[in-house]
Parts: sequence; C-alpha cells; structure tokens
Amino acid sequence: MSRSQPVCDNPQQNKTSMQMIRDLAVGLLAAGLASVAAWPQAQAPALPKTAAPATAAAPAPLVLAGGTVVDVSDWGHSAKDLQDAIVIVRDGRVSEVGSRYAVTIPKGARVIDCAGKFLIPGLVDGFAGMNSQGQASADLYMGVTTVVGSSDDRRGSIDFAANPSPHLYLLDSIGSTDDWSLLAKRPEWAAKLKEGAHPAELSPDDTARQLADTAKLGTRALWLGHNLTAANTQWIIAHAHQLGLVTYGEFVSTPYKVGIEAGVDVLLHMSRYELGVIPDELQRPLVDDPQGAAANTAYDYSERFPATDVHVLDYAKFLATHHAALMPTFSLFYPSLPGHRNLWKEPAAALLDPARMFAPADRSTGEFNYPLAPWTRRLPGVAQRYLEEGQRKKADQAAMRLWRINETIFSAFPHYLAASGAPVFGSMPGISMHIELELLVRLGLSPREALAAASNNYALQFGWTELGQIAPGRRADILVVDGDPTANVWNARRISGLIVDGNVIDREALLINKK
Repeated sequence: MSRSQPVCDNPQQNKTSMQMIRDLAVGLLAAGLASVAAWPQAQAPALPKTAAPATAAAPAPLVLAGGTVVDVSDWGHSAKDLQDAIVIVRDGRVSEVGSRYAVTIPKGARVIDCAGKFLIPGLVDGFAGMNSQGQASADLYMGVTTVVGSSDDRRGSIDFAANPSPHLYLLDSIGSTDDWSLLAKRPEWAAKLKEGAHPAELSPDDTARQLADTAKLGTRALWLGHNLTAANTQWIIAHAHQLGLVTYGEFVSTPYKVGIEAGVDVLLHMSRYELGVIPDELQRPLVDDPQGAAANTAYDYSERFPATDVHVLDYAKFLATHHAALMPTFSLFYPSLPGHRNLWKEPAAALLDPARMFAPADRSTGEFNYPLAPWTRRLPGVAQRYLEEGQRKKADQAAMRLWRINETIFSAFPHYLAASGAPVFGSMPGISMHIELELLVRLGLSPREALAAASNNYALQFGWTELGQIAPGRRADILVVDGDPTANVWNARRISGLIVDGNVIDREALLINKK
C-alpha cells in the first residue's frame, strides 16, 4: 500500500497522458520494489528510562547577535522583521529575542556574530520518508530540521537510529489494513493490519482501538487513505482532533467535500485533491473501486478538466473558506515541469543512495526514465527513442495540466504547507524542500509566504507551537543565511549557520555522514 501515490497506477490502460505517468510508475516498480524489499520495517523506539540528573553547571547560553530575524507569522502576511537582533538560546529553546538595545547579552555566553545575515526558522518537511543516515544528513544540510515521517512501500522504513537527524514527527495510517503501519509488527495488530490483495477498511471497533494505540506510540499525524468511506472518515477526523492528532486527507472513496467539511487538517498531493472537481456520477463508483478502472476514469476526467472552468474556481473558493490547508508536493512532478535542473548536481545529493529511492531521476541528466515494453527492444534504436520521447511529452503535458488547475486553486488564496514527498519520483531529501519553496513562489506565493509554508504555518494549522518561529519559548531550530530570503527564496539555501535544538551543527561534516 502506498500512502503517497501522485497518480493512480493501472498498467492495462494507456490512452491518456495521466495513464502514461501511471505507466512510468508501474514500469519502474520492479526496480523500486527490489530496493524496498531490503528495507527492514521499523517501529518507533521505546522511550529510554530517565536517570536521575547529575548536578552540573548549566551550559553557557548561545547568542546570535546582529542578524535580521525574519517574520514568518500570520501565514507570511506580516513583515515585521527585527534588524540588528539579539537571540538568546538556553536549554534548546529561544529564551529572548529583541533589539541590541533592549536585550543584554549574558556574561559567559557563546556569541555568534550574525551581522549582515538573516535568521529564519528551521524548515519543516510535512511529508517525507527518511530511510537512512544519508537522507537524514541531507535533510539537515539543507536546513530541514523537522520531518513528518512516513514509512510506506515507496519510502521504506523510517531510520530511527539516524544520528544526527531532524526532529521526527510520525505519521501513520488509520482505519485501514496497512503492512507498513507502525503497529503492524505488534502481535495484537499483525493479523488485523495485514493487507491481503488490497487494503481494506477496518471495523469501527478496530479503528477506535487503532486510534488509541497509535496515539500511545507518540504518532503526531494520521493519514486517511484511498479506501476509507465517508462515514469512517468523518468519525476518524472528529475523534483524532479530540486526541490532538493531525489528519492528512488523500481521499478517493470519500468525496473531498465530505472530508473538507468534516474538518480534515490538510489535503495531500496536487494530483489527488483535484478529484474534488469530479461529478457525483464519477464519485459514486469510487466507494467500491478506489484503485481500479473507476479511479482511472475519475483521474482522467479531473486532469483534463479545463483549469478556467467555473467548477474549478468554485472548488478553489470552497477550499479557501474551510479549515483544510493544501500540501501540493509539487516536487514529485518537478522533472516533468519546465525549467527543472538536475538535482544530482547538488552537494547534498552525494549523500543519497539511488537504491533507497523510488523511481529516482537519471543521475546523468536529472530526467525521468520512461521504460518501454519488452517487445520494443526489437525496434531500431531511433524508433525506441521516438517512443520514449513520446511518453516524456505526454507526461510533461499531464504535469502542466495539473499545474494550471493548481494555479486556479491558488487564485482563491487557500493556505499552504510545504512538503517534498521525498524520496520518490525524482524528489530528494532536503534538496526538494527548496524546490518546493521555488515552486510555491512560481505558483504565486511571495518568498515570505513560501517560507511561512515551511515553518510557522505548521504552528498555525496543526497547533505545533513548539516550532516555526524564532520567538521566546520556541524550539531553537534556526538557520543563519547569507542573503535576504524574503527578497529571493533562493537565499534560504545560502546557509552559513545551522542550529538544531540549540546545538550548532557542522554542516560540512554532514556531507561525509552517508551510512
């Protein structure tokens, strides 16, 4: 079961451009599953017993002096940057922030001169895998200090032993059988969560017990997937919120309008939430066929729906007036969008093993590979290249149609959360978070709004008020960057200082931390 397919796979249909993307996924499935099979499933480790603290002198506070603290509050609509600021960090938290004239630097503090630089919160990747130390190190190197981590058949199992590592906020499925669930290795859940040929809904009683047990594990977010029907979706959202758990909607059987009105917190993937425009006659069959022919028909319809149609604009307005935020994961389509670069040229890419990535882009070109059917091997090379290029063009056209629908949705100004979806379909840990920021700006967000989507919007939308700002009481995850990221979001990658939990991290040392 995949919790994140940007398209619905069906290798038996090959008539539309969206199906060509699905054919790509299926064509690469064998290679992907070969590496996935080697990934051991992991469970969240038990919390260690806490020993009695030894008496020791308090560590010296850390002070960041002279930089500009960038304001990412109010969904990025506020611009009250604080110049020549003093930021004091104690015990992993920000304790004081103010101007040089209002805040006194403590005696004995470790002072880092940030004059001429800009301070932004560590980035939050709201949906990604992290199946190795190399991926954890790549995240940190690129300034991703928190990952909402998913274990699934494309991303592998979360590597809980990675050290150093971003903060991990666990996401798990709910209400459905799932071999990759954090509970699946537990004896009391192994039989109930085993998928069989296709995922299936759990009974109401089992769903209630699963909700309670996953909350005890420390799970922070719940993934509501393709086969959940409307009544189950509504029940889960209501009871998850009572437990303080965040809900991710990637609906197929459940109509998007139902999930949105029920109060789902975020809608995942630009290639999923466009199903909200399909008519009732296409939605009804999805209850019994969320991954087969009915789903293919629904996706083909939604993808080809004119972006300027009034129904798309009405859907956009509906999204903007309800609680749900959008998490587009544009990065999953980056190699099919105009102006893309070869991300393997990034320094952090040296940390990444293609065998631990699902359908990675070609290392030499940065392009997707489009495998052909075996019978085409009998054709001349020029004919094979012609067929491959035809598939590439159709996939690129499909990506652009989805992009244009998202431009119309953006015109109603819903709220956004940034996530990479890595490491699948060409997306890369850490690196693709900056691609996501670039694409959000290309969509129409200001650089400041894009930065907010990767930081404080998580505090506003999810109630995770321990992160997202450089403010008293917040966790001291801070990036010191060499240019103004509100003038050009590219400057967010010009990191000269990385602080995680109040600890200064040697970024260059991360580049050799590849295991």
